[in-house]
This record gives sequence, C-alpha cells and structure tokens, in this order.
Amino acid sequence: MLKNLNLRQKFTILLLVILVFGLSLSGLALSSLLRQNARQDIASTALMLMETMSSVRKYTNTQVNPELADKLTTKFLPQSVPAYSAREVFEILRKTPDYRDFFYKEATLNPTNLRDKADSFETEIVESFIKQPNLKEASGFRSIPGGDIFYIARPLPIREESCLVCHSTPEAAPQSMIALYGTANGFGWKLNEIIGAQIISVPANKVINKANYSSLVIIFIVSTVFIAAILLVNFFLNRQVVKPLKRITRVAEEVSTGHMDVEFEQFSNDEIGNLAKAFKRMQLSLEMAMKRIKRSQGNTGN
Repeated sequence: MLKNLNLRQKFTILLLVILVFGLSLSGLALSSLLRQNARQDIASTALMLMETMSSVRKYTNTQVNPELADKLTTKFLPQSVPAYSAREVFEILRKTPDYRDFFYKEATLNPTNLRDKADSFETEIVESFIKQPNLKEASGFRSIPGGDIFYIARPLPIREESCLVCHSTPEAAPQSMIALYGTANGFGWKLNEIIGAQIISVPANKVINKANYSSLVIIFIVSTVFIAAILLVNFFLNRQVVKPLKRITRVAEEVSTGHMDVEFEQFSNDEIGNLAKAFKRMQLSLEMAMKRIKRSQGNTGN
C-alpha cells in the first residue's frame, strides 16, 4: 500500500503513527501522574481543613468550656464539646461551593455521642495509629454503598486534662451529661491516649475527574501542537522537496526525449540542489556524447 503513496503522504502517515503511539504511552503516564497530583492537592486542602477543626477544638476547650462550666451542672450544653463544635463549624463550611463535597468525622472507638462511633473500617485506622505511635497520617480510597471515597486521617489523642472531666469516670462527669447520654459510653479515657481519628473524606470521582480534566487539557494542547507540526512539515516538505523533485523529474523526462534546451534549476545547496547539479552534469555529458556521435556519423558519411 505504501508503494502507491507519494512522499508527502508517507511522511504524514509516519507522523500520525508517532502521534498516536506517543499520546498512548504519554497518556497512561500522564494520567497516573496527574491523578497523584490531584490526590495530593485534595489531601493538602483536607489537611488545611483538619488543622482548622483542630483549632476550633482547642478554642472550644480552652475558652468556651471555662465560661460554661457553671451551667453544665444543671444543663448539658453540646457547644461545650470540642467534637461537637468542630462538626458544626465544618457543616457551616460545607455550605460553600468549594467545600460541599468534603465530609468530616471524629471517628472514636468509645464516644459519648454514638454519632461519632467509628465503623469497622475507621476502627482499623484508629487501631493502626495506636499500634504505630510514629504514624501521623493515613490516606487512601475506600468503598461505601454510595460509591468510592478518598480519605485522609490523623490520630486524635487526648492532650488536655480538661477533657477528662467528662470522660474519665461517670462520677466525675457533669450530671446533666449523664442524664443525656448515660454511663455506658465515653468513659475511661486517659491523657495522651489515642481515642479516635480525625477523618476528612471526599468522593473519589472528585479526584479522578480533576485528573481527567487536566489530562484532557494537556493532551489537547500536545495534539494541537503536534498537528500544527505535521502541517508545517508537510508545507516544508512540499515546498523544499516534493516540488523541486517534480521539476527535476519533468526536466529529466524532457532530456530523455532529446530536448537538450531545458535546464535543471538549482534552488538550494542541500541534497535536492546537489541532485539538480548531478542531473545538470549528466545533461551536459549526454549532450557532449550526442554531439560526438553526430560528428562520428558525419565523418563516416564523407
């Protein structure tokens, strides 16, 4: 099939094969790289949100709790619980478009409020933090009924002694809290003990879609540049190679039929120009040979 194609068509096919093959290989590598970058970008945002929630917890524990201590004896106020404050602030934050896909949970092994109870997957994360004290962060993907999610988690230790007022023993806890939640859960905590994990999650398709969008944009740009390069190569090939070769071929055909008055024009000093010089020398040699033949025939006739 290639034998029936002209030079420009062969070059175009070659460049298109290179384009398709190159985009296939680079597309796979690029997709993996951009997915990793998208994951790191979202993880960075999640960690920033986690730091914010930790600040909310600290603020609640050090400034809100002391102000409400007297009222807690008669009425339990959830606003005095750091976990509650962090959760509520995060829900307000989720109302903004930039963070509506993010979810926050303080997954706890033995929480007072069962809303914060760690499920089996979250329990494994918390236990890994307990078994590996040097492990400061965990991230990955998990499947849930609603679809896959990407999560990032950090250990949640007890750093403030004030937390033990409500969570050491039922006898030390405010009676208003006991009346609301009972004595079955949320007790026996110890200072510096890891009792749970702060977990921020986001739908996995947010990571994948972001990577795919970036991949499409980059592939579109690369394809556009390469197609422009193909057009430029074709233009250059047609102007500097194909047309000069066609002119040389036409002149050579005329010379072969005995028209010695035509000339091989030299338009450049490259290989095509050298070819034109070679044909011109051949034309001169042929012309001289024909003159010798005519003289020889003339002498024979005399």
